[in-house]
Amino acid sequence: MRKFGFAGPYQEGKHPYMMKGSITLTIPNPHDKEISQDLLVRLLRQAGISRSQWIGGK
Repeated sequence: MRKFGFAGPYQEGKHPYMMKGSITLTIPNPHDKEISQDLLVRLLRQAGISRSQWIGGK
């Protein structure tokens, strides 16, 4: 997410989060395990990042 301009992760409570402008993304993976594809899709949608941007890294 840093490649897309998000800062963090920051910690306040159970889950870390990252920020970019007015967008705050809760990072639901505090135990370093892989997340599901469905969860990744939801996070990308919240962040305003398309699938092609994510795959391309830009």
